Amino acid sequence: MSKTYSIYAAPRDRLLELATFGSRKFHSDFWALRDVSFDVKRGETFCIVGENGCGKSTLLQICAGILQPSSGSAKTSGRIAALLELGSGFNPEFSGRENVYLNGAILGLSKADMDRRFSEIEAFAEIGSFIDQPVKTYSSGMSVRLAFAVAIHVDPEILLVDEALAVGDVYFRQRCMRKVHELKQRGTTILFVSHATGDVKALGDRAMWLDKGSVKAIGKTDHVVHQYLAAMAAKDREYMAHDLSHLVGRERVQPEEVVVGIPNIDHRFGDGKAEILGIAVVNTDGTKAAALSPGSTVVIRVSVKAKANLDRPIVGFMFRNHLGVDFAGTNTSRERSELAPMMIGDVCTVDFYLDLPQLYASSFSFSPAVANGTLEHYSTCDWIDNAVVLQMEKAENPIYGQMHLPCRVAVNERLGQGVAAE
Repeated sequence: MSKTYSIYAAPRDRLLELATFGSRKFHSDFWALRDVSFDVKRGETFCIVGENGCGKSTLLQICAGILQPSSGSAKTSGRIAALLELGSGFNPEFSGRENVYLNGAILGLSKADMDRRFSEIEAFAEIGSFIDQPVKTYSSGMSVRLAFAVAIHVDPEILLVDEALAVGDVYFRQRCMRKVHELKQRGTTILFVSHATGDVKALGDRAMWLDKGSVKAIGKTDHVVHQYLAAMAAKDREYMAHDLSHLVGRERVQPEEVVVGIPNIDHRFGDGKAEILGIAVVNTDGTKAAALSPGSTVVIRVSVKAKANLDRPIVGFMFRNHLGVDFAGTNTSRERSELAPMMIGDVCTVDFYLDLPQLYASSFSFSPAVANGTLEHYSTCDWIDNAVVLQMEKAENPIYGQMHLPCRVAVNERLGQGVAAE
């Protein structure tokens, strides 16, 4: 299957091509997808990864029947619920309530069916009185809430999800992921597109890596994700090899100390007085960590640049599990490693040597932050949610619960004379 678009340098070129009845070509071809072929079994969760612009969204739109391929075909069997582009499938002039019933009708559900489902949809969306307001008045988060609530409550046999969950707040994203897991357990076929490789690993039975419209790899999720991340790491290294002197505000900071590149941004906020240039998780020998090993030591390397004068800069990170729960965190002030004041343009790199506990095998993320002030009174300059997501490898021995607590065990195997056990 392929999808191509005609690109014209100017509007008049389209008219010229029409005037010649296609005998002369005034356009260039852009291949959004080229010779893509795959199959998804009933009940399978199939994940698609790749950079922005690689064709992921186009592919899901073809699977949903929104677009037609230029060549080849896409065959589906079952009721499809699609969570694609923000607001897609909603009439902006209709209220949320009207759009819920409209989407149900499109999927072949009767008004009586939607009446039975509506209270659950409304409760899950949590948009209150806005349910009776035009969708055009909704925020992006509200639109996603309602769209996802509809998608999961219409008993889909096939669910298509395209990065839509990245828009909502952390609490809602966690609820959505739990629902996706529930649908997976119920045997729903899922096509899932996300830049959050931790979610991809947690959900996917198989995965496909798209690059510039073509299939680079397809197979077991871990294997495909590792190939994709390795390629992205190589791309980062090429970028870092460029002259970074424009980032350096003091001579004592050498370009090779600066980490540039943020693998993932779920959410970013702050007053902008400092910027996180990059974050990397590396082994103690300086090599990039492909995964986390229980009991090992890794280095969380964070580079920041001052956009204003900072009298008491603080750099830190938060460590989260796959559900988005804050597992642990620290910062330079907490560790009594106070940073010197930073002037506009100054760049600083901080290394956190982290001794990993014995954790259960799952995905974990690192969220870096830079602030100014004290532990009690500070202002957040830049915070990036889930900038790096890595998989924790399986521990040598079983992990009961979320982590193993080191302990000593003493067993009294003998009873004293004259003491009877009851």
